[in-house]
Amino acid sequence: MSGVEQVLVRYPGAVTFTFGDSAALNAQILQLVRAGKKTVTCGAAAAFEVGGEALPEPGRVDISLDWDGRPTLAVETVEVTLVPFDAVTEGMVSDQGEFRDLAHWRAGYRAYLERAGHFAPDALMVIERFRVVEDFGPAAGGAEE
Repeated sequence: MSGVEQVLVRYPGAVTFTFGDSAALNAQILQLVRAGKKTVTCGAAAAFEVGGEALPEPGRVDISLDWDGRPTLAVETVEVTLVPFDAVTEGMVSDQGEFRDLAHWRAGYRAYLERAGHFAPDALMVIERFRVVEDFGPAAGGAEE
């Protein structure tokens, strides 16, 4: 049984996901989450629809993967807010960790959403507040960091 399968047995109903859209961004975000500096993440609702994924729900535990597909963290969704991109406020994204302020978030997310083909000023954003329930560490995937 693979590392992902073992973790999914422990967390029935969990969905696996990968932070970011590159190995470097994934590593940066995982570091921020592990340090407790990132407790919010965002994505376009359209990306969930295109991927056939259910939106996160409060109380659900999901499994983040590293860029190589190894389980890294079990995270529980605490709160989900749906809001158009141009209505996102500083308070909604201040705990995202990788941005200095709302202007920096808007620039970064605009570029991220454009790369994915989901940007529009009124694109519906899924803002998810989460907490780490388990850190699987480097041994979870069978490789050292």
